[in-house]
Amino acid sequence: MMECGELLKELSEISAVTGRENMAAEKIAGLFREYCDEVRIDAFYNVIGLKKGQSENPGTVLVTAHYDEIGLIVTGIEDSGFLRFAAAGGIDAKTIGAMEVTVHGSKDLFGVIGTKPPHLIPPEDADKTVKMEDMRIDIGFDGPKARELVRVGDMVSFRFPVQELLNKRLAGKSMDNRSGVAALVEILKELRKVRHEDNVYVVATVQEELGLIGAFCTTYNIRADLGIVIDVCHGDMPDCPSDEVFPLDKGVAVAVGPILNRKHTRACIRLAEDERIPYQVDPEASDTGTEAAVHAVAREGIPVILLSIPSKYMHTPVELVAIDDIVSTGRLAARYIAGRGKE
Repeated sequence: MMECGELLKELSEISAVTGRENMAAEKIAGLFREYCDEVRIDAFYNVIGLKKGQSENPGTVLVTAHYDEIGLIVTGIEDSGFLRFAAAGGIDAKTIGAMEVTVHGSKDLFGVIGTKPPHLIPPEDADKTVKMEDMRIDIGFDGPKARELVRVGDMVSFRFPVQELLNKRLAGKSMDNRSGVAALVEILKELRKVRHEDNVYVVATVQEELGLIGAFCTTYNIRADLGIVIDVCHGDMPDCPSDEVFPLDKGVAVAVGPILNRKHTRACIRLAEDERIPYQVDPEASDTGTEAAVHAVAREGIPVILLSIPSKYMHTPVELVAIDDIVSTGRLAARYIAGRGKE
């Protein structure tokens, strides 16, 4: 049984740029198969695991966490061999200059995102942000060879080997939301230890970064009595509003807001207090920007809880999370699911 930190390292190193999750679906399905009674991959590459409940008339709990990552898409190949590109998902151009990337062409190709060196930038432009359309990916080939290996529409993922920091923190790419997928596995581990009456579907969803697409498919196809969404929220950083960022190592952030079910959310917080599971309260005044917004309006509406893992530097090629927060998230979700039969 893989420890959470090792699992997250393995998940982070997978490439699954939003819209091209087929590159990783079977890998995640393999992780689920160790714990689930049934695992399948749907037409959109959502990975769906079912752990059957012990009741004669089980209810259904649906837990989702997206596994797609931000990346780039090739939009042009120049005669010089440089690749033009655009963002796939929300990316701030300030964060990607000089980054190493993998271009998923006819084979995986190493590349670097090139920008003008400061010596060649006019003084009047020195303090300006370089726009993405002015950057290029250099794969080291001339135009004919580049066109042989790469096509317009090929995806590009960021390269950043996971680094372990003090206090069980990990920095690397795609912690949003591979940390959520790691929490799904933590839920399955916990449910192995206890009786749970409900059928539990854990789903690693696709294309969240493009508009919650995988969650729309999943919540339509699985008629659930309760939805639990696991995603990341903003980790604390200097000069950020204190009610919008959350410290690492202080536990799962339980969201409270208008689209989130009050009964289940309050009960989840009470359980965290009773079980001494570290938690924080995350006020969400709008639709949360997560898959919870989809659960809430699916079919006739699914009562939904949102549990978030604080992550620093979200939507950059290097994100930072605390392993203990992922474990707390998995424990709280699993114990809430297991306790539903006692309500």
